[in-house]
Amino acid sequence: MTAGSMVPQMAMGAKKKTTKPEAPADVKPKYPNFTFGANGKFRIMQFTDTHYITGDARSVRALKNVQSMIATERPDLVIHTGDIIFGKPAQQCLTEILAPISESGIPFAVALGNHDDEFGMSRLEVYDYIRQMKGCINTPEKGIHGASNDLITLSSADGTVRWAFYLLDTGNRCKDIAIKTYEYLHFDQLAWYRGESLRLREGNGGKPVPSLAFMHIPLLEYTEALRDKSRYLRGNLGEEPCPSLVNSGMFVQMQEMGDIKALFSGHDHDDDYVCKWRDMFLAYGRYSGCDTVYNNLKPNGCRMIEITEGASSIRTYVRLSDGKVEQDLTLPDSFHKD
Repeated sequence: MTAGSMVPQMAMGAKKKTTKPEAPADVKPKYPNFTFGANGKFRIMQFTDTHYITGDARSVRALKNVQSMIATERPDLVIHTGDIIFGKPAQQCLTEILAPISESGIPFAVALGNHDDEFGMSRLEVYDYIRQMKGCINTPEKGIHGASNDLITLSSADGTVRWAFYLLDTGNRCKDIAIKTYEYLHFDQLAWYRGESLRLREGNGGKPVPSLAFMHIPLLEYTEALRDKSRYLRGNLGEEPCPSLVNSGMFVQMQEMGDIKALFSGHDHDDDYVCKWRDMFLAYGRYSGCDTVYNNLKPNGCRMIEITEGASSIRTYVRLSDGKVEQDLTLPDSFHKD
Protein backbone atom coordinates (compact mmCIF):
# COMPACT_ATOMS: atom_id res chain seq x y z
CA MET A 1 0.00 0.00 0.00
CA THR A 2 1.12 3.54 -0.63
CA ALA A 3 -0.08 5.43 2.43
CA GLY A 4 -2.11 3.45 4.94
CA SER A 5 -1.32 0.05 6.36
CA MET A 6 -3.59 -2.52 7.91
CA VAL A 7 -2.97 -4.10 11.30
CA PRO A 8 -4.99 -6.58 13.36
CA GLN A 9 -6.90 -5.01 16.23
CA MET A 10 -5.27 -7.29 18.78
CA ALA A 11 -1.81 -5.96 17.88
CA MET A 12 -2.18 -2.37 16.86
CA GLY A 13 1.50 -1.59 16.61
CA ALA A 14 2.51 -4.49 14.36
CA LYS A 15 2.16 -4.26 10.61
CA LYS A 16 0.40 -7.03 8.76
CA LYS A 17 0.17 -8.15 5.17
CA THR A 18 -2.98 -6.86 3.53
CA THR A 19 -4.82 -10.14 3.46
CA LYS A 20 -8.20 -11.27 4.67
CA PRO A 21 -8.31 -11.65 8.49
CA GLU A 22 -8.27 -15.25 9.67
CA ALA A 23 -10.32 -16.56 12.58
CA PRO A 24 -11.90 -19.87 13.65
CA ALA A 25 -15.37 -20.34 12.23
CA ASP A 26 -16.98 -20.31 15.69
CA VAL A 27 -15.24 -17.12 16.81
CA LYS A 28 -16.40 -13.66 15.75
CA PRO A 29 -13.57 -12.31 13.59
CA LYS A 30 -11.93 -9.02 14.35
CA TYR A 31 -12.69 -6.25 11.92
CA PRO A 32 -9.86 -5.06 9.67
CA ASN A 33 -8.03 -1.99 10.90
CA PHE A 34 -5.81 0.42 8.97
CA THR A 35 -3.36 3.07 10.12
CA PHE A 36 -2.59 6.41 8.51
CA GLY A 37 0.38 6.52 6.17
CA ALA A 38 3.57 8.45 6.80
CA ASN A 39 2.04 11.44 5.00
CA GLY A 40 -0.92 11.48 7.40
CA LYS A 41 -3.40 10.63 4.63
CA PHE A 42 -5.80 7.76 3.99
CA ARG A 43 -7.49 7.48 0.60
CA ILE A 44 -10.56 5.43 -0.31
CA MET A 45 -11.68 4.73 -3.87
CA GLN A 46 -15.38 4.05 -4.43
CA PHE A 47 -16.40 2.05 -7.47
CA THR A 48 -20.07 1.46 -8.12
CA ASP A 49 -22.33 -0.21 -10.69
CA THR A 50 -19.75 -1.83 -12.96
CA HIS A 51 -22.50 -4.18 -14.27
CA TYR A 52 -19.90 -6.41 -15.88
CA ILE A 53 -20.71 -9.30 -18.24
CA THR A 54 -17.86 -11.57 -19.29
CA GLY A 55 -17.39 -11.83 -23.05
CA ASP A 56 -19.71 -8.91 -23.74
CA ALA A 57 -18.07 -6.14 -25.76
CA ARG A 58 -20.24 -3.58 -24.01
CA SER A 59 -18.35 -4.39 -20.78
CA VAL A 60 -14.92 -3.40 -22.06
CA ARG A 61 -15.39 0.18 -20.92
CA ALA A 62 -16.00 -0.91 -17.32
CA LEU A 63 -12.92 -3.12 -17.16
CA LYS A 64 -10.69 -0.43 -18.66
CA ASN A 65 -12.08 2.08 -16.18
CA VAL A 66 -11.28 -0.09 -13.17
CA GLN A 67 -7.78 -0.70 -14.49
CA SER A 68 -7.06 2.97 -15.20
CA MET A 69 -8.52 4.26 -11.92
CA ILE A 70 -6.38 1.86 -9.89
CA ALA A 71 -3.25 2.77 -11.85
CA THR A 72 -3.90 6.51 -11.61
CA GLU A 73 -4.96 6.90 -7.98
CA ARG A 74 -3.34 3.97 -6.10
CA PRO A 75 -5.67 4.35 -3.09
CA ASP A 76 -5.19 2.73 0.31
CA LEU A 77 -8.58 0.98 0.19
CA VAL A 78 -11.16 0.23 -2.51
CA ILE A 79 -14.85 -0.09 -1.66
CA HIS A 80 -17.20 -1.31 -4.39
CA THR A 81 -20.79 -0.35 -3.59
CA GLY A 82 -22.46 -3.04 -5.61
CA ASP A 83 -24.03 -4.17 -8.85
CA ILE A 84 -20.63 -5.56 -9.63
CA ILE A 85 -21.90 -7.94 -12.31
CA PHE A 86 -24.84 -8.22 -14.66
CA GLY A 87 -24.64 -11.65 -16.27
CA LYS A 88 -23.51 -15.28 -16.23
CA PRO A 89 -21.38 -17.13 -15.37
CA ALA A 90 -21.33 -15.14 -12.15
CA GLN A 91 -17.98 -16.45 -10.89
CA GLN A 92 -16.17 -15.55 -14.10
CA CYS A 93 -17.79 -12.12 -14.21
CA LEU A 94 -16.74 -11.44 -10.61
CA THR A 95 -13.22 -12.71 -11.21
CA GLU A 96 -12.63 -10.58 -14.29
CA ILE A 97 -14.00 -7.25 -13.09
CA LEU A 98 -12.42 -7.49 -9.63
CA ALA A 99 -9.08 -8.83 -10.89
CA PRO A 100 -7.48 -5.39 -11.45
CA ILE A 101 -8.15 -4.57 -7.80
CA SER A 102 -7.22 -7.99 -6.44
CA GLU A 103 -3.98 -8.14 -8.40
CA SER A 104 -2.98 -4.58 -7.49
CA GLY A 105 -2.19 -5.46 -3.88
CA ILE A 106 -4.66 -2.83 -2.66
CA PRO A 107 -7.13 -4.13 -0.03
CA PHE A 108 -10.77 -4.03 -1.08
CA ALA A 109 -14.25 -4.67 0.27
CA VAL A 110 -17.72 -4.79 -1.27
CA ALA A 111 -21.24 -3.83 -0.28
CA LEU A 112 -23.39 -5.93 -2.61
CA GLY A 113 -26.00 -4.43 -4.94
CA ASN A 114 -29.50 -5.56 -5.80
CA HIS A 115 -28.43 -7.26 -9.06
CA ASP A 116 -25.44 -9.21 -7.77
CA ASP A 117 -27.45 -12.27 -6.69
CA GLU A 118 -29.51 -12.62 -9.89
CA PHE A 119 -27.15 -14.69 -12.02
CA GLY A 120 -27.09 -18.22 -10.65
CA MET A 121 -25.47 -17.61 -7.26
CA SER A 122 -27.16 -16.68 -4.01
CA ARG A 123 -26.19 -13.51 -2.21
CA LEU A 124 -24.11 -15.43 0.32
CA GLU A 125 -22.44 -17.47 -2.44
CA VAL A 126 -21.45 -14.29 -4.28
CA TYR A 127 -20.13 -12.76 -1.08
CA ASP A 128 -18.16 -15.87 -0.08
CA TYR A 129 -16.66 -16.14 -3.56
CA ILE A 130 -15.46 -12.54 -3.41
CA ARG A 131 -14.09 -13.06 0.10
CA GLN A 132 -11.71 -15.77 -1.10
CA MET A 133 -10.14 -13.40 -3.63
CA LYS A 134 -6.71 -12.06 -2.84
CA GLY A 135 -6.88 -8.69 -1.10
CA CYS A 136 -10.53 -8.90 -0.04
CA ILE A 137 -10.90 -7.80 3.59
CA ASN A 138 -14.66 -8.24 3.98
CA THR A 139 -15.37 -9.75 7.40
CA PRO A 140 -18.90 -11.15 7.63
CA GLU A 141 -21.23 -10.10 10.41
CA LYS A 142 -23.28 -13.26 10.75
CA GLY A 143 -26.81 -13.59 12.06
CA ILE A 144 -28.29 -10.43 10.57
CA HIS A 145 -30.02 -9.62 7.29
CA GLY A 146 -27.81 -9.45 4.23
CA ALA A 147 -24.35 -10.82 3.57
CA SER A 148 -22.09 -7.78 3.17
CA ASN A 149 -22.54 -5.87 6.42
CA ASP A 150 -19.08 -4.91 7.57
CA LEU A 151 -16.96 -2.52 9.60
CA ILE A 152 -13.48 -1.22 8.81
CA THR A 153 -11.55 1.07 11.15
CA LEU A 154 -8.73 3.57 10.70
CA SER A 155 -6.35 4.24 13.58
CA SER A 156 -3.49 6.52 14.50
CA ALA A 157 -0.05 5.04 15.13
CA ASP A 158 -0.80 4.57 18.84
CA GLY A 159 -3.75 2.31 18.02
CA THR A 160 -6.52 4.81 18.76
CA VAL A 161 -9.43 4.39 16.35
CA ARG A 162 -9.93 7.72 14.59
CA TRP A 163 -12.44 6.78 11.86
CA ALA A 164 -14.86 3.96 11.12
CA PHE A 165 -16.32 2.85 7.79
CA TYR A 166 -19.61 0.93 7.83
CA LEU A 167 -20.66 -1.21 4.86
CA LEU A 168 -24.37 -2.00 4.78
CA ASP A 169 -26.14 -4.62 2.67
CA THR A 170 -29.26 -3.01 1.17
CA GLY A 171 -30.45 -6.28 -0.38
CA ASN A 172 -32.52 -6.78 -3.51
CA ARG A 173 -36.31 -6.78 -3.57
CA CYS A 174 -38.55 -6.53 -0.52
CA LYS A 175 -39.84 -9.94 0.61
CA ASP A 176 -40.85 -9.47 4.23
CA ILE A 177 -43.78 -7.12 3.82
CA ALA A 178 -46.49 -6.78 1.17
CA ILE A 179 -45.08 -3.84 -0.75
CA LYS A 180 -43.39 -3.90 -4.14
CA THR A 181 -40.18 -2.02 -3.53
CA TYR A 182 -36.48 -2.46 -2.98
CA GLU A 183 -35.31 -4.09 0.22
CA TYR A 184 -34.89 -1.96 3.33
CA LEU A 185 -32.35 -2.07 6.14
CA HIS A 186 -33.72 -4.33 8.86
CA PHE A 187 -33.86 -3.84 12.60
CA ASP A 188 -31.00 -6.26 13.24
CA GLN A 189 -28.78 -4.27 10.87
CA LEU A 190 -29.66 -1.07 12.70
CA ALA A 191 -28.99 -2.75 16.05
CA TRP A 192 -25.63 -4.02 14.83
CA TYR A 193 -24.64 -0.53 13.68
CA ARG A 194 -25.71 1.04 16.98
CA GLY A 195 -23.87 -1.61 18.97
CA GLU A 196 -20.61 -1.10 17.08
CA SER A 197 -20.99 2.66 17.24
CA LEU A 198 -21.43 2.50 21.02
CA ARG A 199 -18.47 0.14 21.37
CA LEU A 200 -16.23 2.50 19.45
CA ARG A 201 -17.54 5.45 21.46
CA GLU A 202 -16.67 3.73 24.72
CA GLY A 203 -13.12 3.25 23.50
CA ASN A 204 -12.95 6.92 22.53
CA GLY A 205 -13.60 8.48 25.93
CA GLY A 206 -17.36 8.62 25.38
CA LYS A 207 -17.10 10.64 22.15
CA PRO A 208 -18.49 9.36 18.82
CA VAL A 209 -15.85 8.12 16.41
CA PRO A 210 -16.25 9.99 13.09
CA SER A 211 -17.59 7.55 10.51
CA LEU A 212 -18.65 7.07 6.91
CA ALA A 213 -21.29 4.66 5.57
CA PHE A 214 -21.26 2.84 2.23
CA MET A 215 -24.23 1.05 0.65
CA HIS A 216 -25.70 0.34 -2.76
CA ILE A 217 -29.32 1.54 -2.59
CA PRO A 218 -29.62 5.04 -1.15
CA LEU A 219 -31.77 5.71 1.89
CA LEU A 220 -35.22 7.24 1.44
CA GLU A 221 -33.82 10.47 2.86
CA TYR A 222 -31.98 11.06 -0.43
CA THR A 223 -35.41 11.73 -1.97
CA GLU A 224 -36.59 13.80 0.97
CA ALA A 225 -33.46 15.93 0.80
CA LEU A 226 -34.07 16.85 -2.84
CA ARG A 227 -37.53 18.15 -1.96
CA ASP A 228 -36.19 20.38 0.79
CA LYS A 229 -35.26 23.88 -0.40
CA SER A 230 -32.72 24.14 2.41
CA ARG A 231 -30.52 21.38 0.99
CA TYR A 232 -27.25 22.28 -0.74
CA LEU A 233 -26.16 20.14 -3.69
CA ARG A 234 -22.90 19.94 -5.66
CA GLY A 235 -22.40 17.63 -8.65
CA ASN A 236 -24.64 15.94 -11.21
CA LEU A 237 -28.32 15.27 -10.56
CA GLY A 238 -29.41 13.30 -13.61
CA GLU A 239 -32.29 11.29 -12.19
CA GLU A 240 -34.47 11.04 -9.12
CA PRO A 241 -33.12 8.73 -6.39
CA CYS A 242 -34.66 5.26 -6.44
CA PRO A 243 -34.58 4.06 -2.82
CA SER A 244 -36.77 1.60 -1.00
CA LEU A 245 -40.21 2.99 -0.25
CA VAL A 246 -39.82 1.68 3.30
CA ASN A 247 -38.07 4.00 5.71
CA SER A 248 -35.95 1.78 7.93
CA GLY A 249 -35.08 4.57 10.36
CA MET A 250 -31.36 4.21 9.73
CA PHE A 251 -30.86 7.90 8.95
CA VAL A 252 -32.37 8.88 12.30
CA GLN A 253 -30.25 6.26 14.06
CA MET A 254 -27.13 7.73 12.48
CA GLN A 255 -28.07 11.23 13.55
CA GLU A 256 -28.79 10.05 17.08
CA MET A 257 -25.43 8.30 17.32
CA GLY A 258 -23.72 11.43 15.99
CA ASP A 259 -20.88 9.61 14.23
CA ILE A 260 -21.78 9.28 10.53
CA LYS A 261 -20.55 12.30 8.61
CA ALA A 262 -21.41 11.16 5.09
CA LEU A 263 -23.18 8.36 3.23
CA PHE A 264 -21.92 7.06 -0.13
CA SER A 265 -24.25 5.02 -2.34
CA GLY A 266 -24.65 3.90 -5.95
CA HIS A 267 -27.66 2.40 -7.76
CA ASP A 268 -28.75 5.56 -9.61
CA HIS A 269 -26.37 5.67 -12.57
CA ASP A 270 -26.95 9.27 -13.62
CA ASP A 271 -26.23 10.81 -10.22
CA ASP A 272 -22.84 11.60 -8.70
CA TYR A 273 -23.70 14.55 -6.47
CA VAL A 274 -22.98 15.37 -2.85
CA CYS A 275 -25.91 16.89 -0.96
CA LYS A 276 -25.73 18.54 2.46
CA TRP A 277 -28.97 18.03 4.37
CA ARG A 278 -29.67 18.14 8.10
CA ASP A 279 -25.96 18.33 8.90
CA MET A 280 -25.32 15.13 6.94
CA PHE A 281 -23.78 14.59 3.51
CA LEU A 282 -25.70 12.29 1.15
CA ALA A 283 -23.40 11.35 -1.71
CA TYR A 284 -23.22 9.14 -4.77
CA GLY A 285 -20.21 7.46 -6.27
CA ARG A 286 -19.40 8.12 -9.92
CA TYR A 287 -20.86 5.53 -12.29
CA SER A 288 -18.03 3.05 -12.92
CA GLY A 289 -19.72 0.78 -15.40
CA CYS A 290 -20.30 0.24 -19.07
CA ASP A 291 -23.05 -0.05 -21.65
CA THR A 292 -24.81 -3.20 -20.44
CA VAL A 293 -27.27 -0.92 -18.60
CA TYR A 294 -28.50 2.66 -18.94
CA ASN A 295 -25.98 5.43 -18.29
CA ASN A 296 -25.96 9.05 -19.37
CA LEU A 297 -23.25 10.26 -17.00
CA LYS A 298 -20.16 9.90 -19.16
CA PRO A 299 -17.29 9.26 -19.06
CA ASN A 300 -17.29 6.71 -16.26
CA GLY A 301 -14.91 6.95 -13.32
CA CYS A 302 -14.81 6.65 -9.55
CA ARG A 303 -15.21 8.74 -6.41
CA MET A 304 -12.22 9.39 -4.18
CA ILE A 305 -12.39 10.11 -0.45
CA GLU A 306 -9.35 11.45 1.38
CA ILE A 307 -9.01 11.66 5.16
CA THR A 308 -6.20 13.56 6.85
CA GLU A 309 -5.04 12.55 10.32
CA GLY A 310 -6.11 15.09 12.91
CA ALA A 311 -8.59 16.84 10.59
CA SER A 312 -12.36 16.70 10.96
CA SER A 313 -12.98 17.59 7.32
CA ILE A 314 -13.10 15.16 4.38
CA ARG A 315 -11.88 15.74 0.87
CA THR A 316 -13.77 14.04 -1.94
CA TYR A 317 -13.59 14.31 -5.70
CA VAL A 318 -14.60 12.46 -8.86
CA ARG A 319 -11.85 11.01 -11.04
CA LEU A 320 -12.96 10.42 -14.63
CA SER A 321 -11.65 7.74 -16.95
CA ASP A 322 -10.34 10.45 -19.28
CA GLY A 323 -8.05 11.63 -16.47
CA LYS A 324 -9.97 14.75 -15.47
CA VAL A 325 -11.03 15.61 -11.93
CA GLU A 326 -14.43 17.04 -11.05
CA GLN A 327 -16.11 18.12 -7.82
CA ASP A 328 -12.98 18.60 -5.74
CA LEU A 329 -14.84 19.27 -2.51
CA THR A 330 -14.02 19.60 1.16
CA LEU A 331 -16.77 18.53 3.54
CA PRO A 332 -18.12 20.70 5.09
CA ASP A 333 -16.15 23.76 3.92
CA SER A 334 -17.28 23.59 0.28
CA PHE A 335 -20.90 23.77 1.41
CA HIS A 336 -20.85 27.08 3.23
CA LYS A 337 -23.41 29.27 1.50
CA ASP A 338 -22.46 32.84 0.65
